[in-house]
Amino acid sequence: MVFRSRNPFLFTPWPVTAITSLVVAVVFVPLLIVHLIVPSAPSDPIAVRGVNSSEALEDLQFLTNGFHPYNSRRNDIIRNWLLGRITAILEDNNVNFSTVDRVARDTPFHQRRRLDAIPHVTIFDDNVSNVTFSAPGPSRAPGQSVYFEGTNIIVYIRGTEDDDADWWNFQDGEEFARRPKGIGGILVNAHYDSVSTGFGATDDGVGVVTILQLIKYFTTIGNAPRRGIVALLNNGEEDFLNGATAFTQHPISKFAHVFLNLEGAGAGGRATLFRSTDSEVTSFYGKSEHPFGSVFSADGFKRGLVRSQTDYVIFQGVLGLRGLDIAFMEPRARYHTDQDDVRHTSIDSLWHMLSASISTVQSLATDTSSIFDGPNDESRKDKLKLETGTGSEGVWFDLFGKKFAVVRLHTLFAISLTLLITAPLILIAIAILLHRNDKLYLFSSLAYKTIHPEDDPIALNGWKGFSRFPLALTVASSTVIGLAFLINKINPMIIYSSQYAVWSMMLCSWFSISWFLLSGADWARPSALHRAYAFLWIFVGEWIVLIAVAFSQDRMGIAGGYFVVFYFAAIFVATLITLLELFALPRKSDYANTIHEHSGFATPGSRCDSGSAVAHSLDEGHHHQRDSDAYHEGHEDANEATPLFLSHRRTTFARYRSGGDERSIEEIYHNTNLPYGFEQSWSGRLPKWAWLLQLIFAWPFPAILVGQIALLLTSAMAQTPADGNPALLVYVAIGLFSIMILTPLGPFIHRFTSHLPTLLFLIFLGTLVYNLLAFPFSSNNRLKVFFVQKIDLDTGINQVSLTGVQPYVRDIIDFIPSSGDQGIYCSKNESLKLGLSRCSWKGLAPKVVGDISGSSDTPYSDWLEFNMTRISGLNEAVFHLFGRNSRACKLVFDSPISDFRVDDSSLDKRFDTVPEEGSKEIRLWRRQWESPWNLTVRWPVPEGHSPGEDGISGRVVCLWSDDNENGLIPALDEVRRYVPDWVAISKLADGLVEGSKAFAITS
Repeated sequence: MVFRSRNPFLFTPWPVTAITSLVVAVVFVPLLIVHLIVPSAPSDPIAVRGVNSSEALEDLQFLTNGFHPYNSRRNDIIRNWLLGRITAILEDNNVNFSTVDRVARDTPFHQRRRLDAIPHVTIFDDNVSNVTFSAPGPSRAPGQSVYFEGTNIIVYIRGTEDDDADWWNFQDGEEFARRPKGIGGILVNAHYDSVSTGFGATDDGVGVVTILQLIKYFTTIGNAPRRGIVALLNNGEEDFLNGATAFTQHPISKFAHVFLNLEGAGAGGRATLFRSTDSEVTSFYGKSEHPFGSVFSADGFKRGLVRSQTDYVIFQGVLGLRGLDIAFMEPRARYHTDQDDVRHTSIDSLWHMLSASISTVQSLATDTSSIFDGPNDESRKDKLKLETGTGSEGVWFDLFGKKFAVVRLHTLFAISLTLLITAPLILIAIAILLHRNDKLYLFSSLAYKTIHPEDDPIALNGWKGFSRFPLALTVASSTVIGLAFLINKINPMIIYSSQYAVWSMMLCSWFSISWFLLSGADWARPSALHRAYAFLWIFVGEWIVLIAVAFSQDRMGIAGGYFVVFYFAAIFVATLITLLELFALPRKSDYANTIHEHSGFATPGSRCDSGSAVAHSLDEGHHHQRDSDAYHEGHEDANEATPLFLSHRRTTFARYRSGGDERSIEEIYHNTNLPYGFEQSWSGRLPKWAWLLQLIFAWPFPAILVGQIALLLTSAMAQTPADGNPALLVYVAIGLFSIMILTPLGPFIHRFTSHLPTLLFLIFLGTLVYNLLAFPFSSNNRLKVFFVQKIDLDTGINQVSLTGVQPYVRDIIDFIPSSGDQGIYCSKNESLKLGLSRCSWKGLAPKVVGDISGSSDTPYSDWLEFNMTRISGLNEAVFHLFGRNSRACKLVFDSPISDFRVDDSSLDKRFDTVPEEGSKEIRLWRRQWESPWNLTVRWPVPEGHSPGEDGISGRVVCLWSDDNENGLIPALDEVRRYVPDWVAISKLADGLVEGSKAFAITS
């Protein structure tokens, strides 16, 4: 009869392989599902009272039925449609409302009576606000100045606890409206303009229709907010955050203390919490049904790693509000292209943003505490900023898109500091306790007998396995980073369409190489202390990393390293278990005595080396084959077959005689405490199940946190090389995250059977070949190239250019018929898209001015008119200019100016009209078509010169951005028609067509 153990939790190859694989699958599969699949919208479109998701989708379809940048006729159509939709919503809800198109003393009386629980609503049709501001250039270079006339739509829903007065009206002699009473309201913002090459479904159409539904929800009976809500639909975000900046000039901007900004930097998926100002406001977002995001993305903005910006910076930086930035962030390839449309988004994505917005705003609107009221550091330094209370920097992240964790950064820092101090002390204390109990087998080479101590010590081989893990980690990690450089060298754009092929390559290479090295080392020199040493090495490495993370938390306010805190805590627990395991072992001296007692000494006290030899033979030549049933499934009772399997391995376990005692080593150690394979003979008493506790503590939760960040970062960065960002950064990031995810599995890898590592090695080879050779783009992952057409209106020179990644952009141009037989000139684009190449050729003439039929073409010279008059004796001149069929022009100077002023413009001391280093460009935006600008420009007087001695030169440029009819921009029509289906066209600058004339003012 043969007896076999059925224990499935032994630290043996098949249980380790099966259980670890199961744990990895249980973690990875949900992570991928959450990342790739958006939660379904309710089947009933009116599941939430006051909200209609079908109506929102219909609104989105109308909104995206054409390009509608600020400088387009369709932008006016959208604006009028939005005013009509808001009026219809309020009328359907039987709301008492009024519309205001001016804010002044003579504003008509507003009805303040409320109908039962229905809040009073005021619509501000803002055709008055204008703003002049500037932005500095890079590295103290001259910057840019902007004059902008706003056309924002603002809806104020009065809260039940708001000031009843129309406080936004001001009297003669007042600089601005008085500030409202109370604790402030909530601002919800989206921009209704799109770019000239994108329909704006997610950037920012979903945000716009979300605000329409919020207006509908909060004006429905029973949903009246306690704190007032300002719904802002701003116009002009895409060009320079112009619309939000113009909002700062409106009296209603003094009302809100907290904001929710809705944006789009992708074209679908889940709406992500990009960033927040503090932990207090973030906790309100955490109440939504499907929260999604990580503070890691906020650190990207904070450290300048993310180039683009949103209206968030205006509300937080200029007004001093506290709030949230929620945006779509993938796929980036559709962002600002014609695939940012309803067909490529979904009702599920719409509902994800809408439901999160309703939940967040509802929670904020019902909160009447003072956490968003009172002075703070910003308002004390700048009296023009609102007193919105003091928030604390926060750390936040979701768990599988269902739960949301929010903690203050200084709390996390305190936890980090506590772990840094206490974790090593606890491990040291346990090591001391082990030493005192004579059970510290780690770092122990020899054990001394208490019987006949004059005899030679017994070999423990406790150092065996000490250095193998760091060596394997170094080799495997170096290989992964080397792969990052290799792919970046050979096929750098493959990440654009094949992120998961790159991930598979990195993960499989690390795992298979680590297994080969560690299992090989374990075969050559087996050690029961491999897990212990591996965890100790990881603990030391993570302790050093945590020091850096704690420093960044305290000194730099960086919260994105939160996962390291949990990672270190998990490794600490696993290492603690490793040390506690050693208490199950016999005292080293007892072990030495046992070896001595059964080593065959005939005469007590006689010296003989056989004791050490026995110990050595136990360690180096144990009779159990590591993959035999005798160990894997438990040992078998002896039977007639036993010699056939075991006799050839019995030589190192000869029976040693001592005074007639004839027992095998199995009998000495009671048969149940056998070591695994050829490991040290004393290791048989180590708990066989402790590895499972270590696995559960060390890997799943850290892998979840790191995996979520890794997937989020990959989606956000994988397609940014088309914008000029370095692809190497993406590959190195994936490599580092792969190492972090798999390192806690290192202590267990050597026990895996060869089947899984072999399979992963084959996957590594296949993905490596694919990543090196595959074409990186497809119709679903189109390469973005950037179009602009520039015309010198003085000479008639017409130049079309595409800006993009080489060599692809040059190859794309070969598909365009008009570029044939032309000398294509390519150069690095250092002005707008760093890292990209700009290729130009003579293009088809645009018809953005006049009749597109060609029967009444307007001469280039008539597209733009300007004149200038120098003020005698001063370095000043008055410019008068306008462009036909355009409401966007700019002045570009060869040398920086020191000041300017547009006639009838308002000035705000919060904004500099010109940066400290001067401006080389003035951008002008007019709400009326073909209305001229009159402005006075001043330039500096050089040292040693007198005013009036020096002139200035440059170009007057006007922009055309409307491409809603075929034939307006034939060059762009041609490009769209003939480029391959793996190419997407986006705009390079504010204008698709730029026409310019030179000017020079002499002394």
